[in-house]
Amino acid sequence: MSPRNADLHGNAPDKADGALLIIDVVNRFDFPDAEQLLANARPIAEPLATLASRARKVGVPVIYVNDNFGRWRSDFQGLVERCVQLDAPGRDFVARLRPEETDYQVVKPKHSGFFSTTLDTLLEYLGARTLVLAGITTDICVLFTANDAYMRDFGLIVAEDCVAAVEPSDDRAALALMRRVLKADVRPSSEIDLNALAAWSGNPAPARG
Repeated sequence: MSPRNADLHGNAPDKADGALLIIDVVNRFDFPDAEQLLANARPIAEPLATLASRARKVGVPVIYVNDNFGRWRSDFQGLVERCVQLDAPGRDFVARLRPEETDYQVVKPKHSGFFSTTLDTLLEYLGARTLVLAGITTDICVLFTANDAYMRDFGLIVAEDCVAAVEPSDDRAALALMRRVLKADVRPSSEIDLNALAAWSGNPAPARG
């Protein structure tokens, strides 16, 4: 973990009111329906890469929340390298979105980024109160993570041009559900005010559990 938002003396590292969660983009795309999902995911690579770059520049923590694909002995870098091998169908997509040294990584065993992971602890450390969600798939892992975040009283922003699903209709339905039920602010990534999320108010993060 590399300090960010630190003063000249290195105090108060890593604190911010918001965090960007990038969900399941490190992926080989070698499963049933993967070809269709990859076709729908490719257009989100550029806006998502731009969103992540903007977040890093202003000091919003970038957290990769990714499935371990049942490979319990793999570290995160090992997962990345496996997904950019020449025989991986999604290697170009992953290469465009691979994490940088300052980013955080959370490996998950199931759909939600919060289930049996360290995400709660990390967000408490960061002081984050609002989460920006992006990644795949909109109707499964993004939705499940959003649901668990909502139950933990986080504010939610979903970058609608940075998420994708196997079926476009499922993408639209999941976005509508998150907007209506989870009170998510669903908007294009270019309209997300990351500067407002980069500051740290000093207020406690939402109660856990």
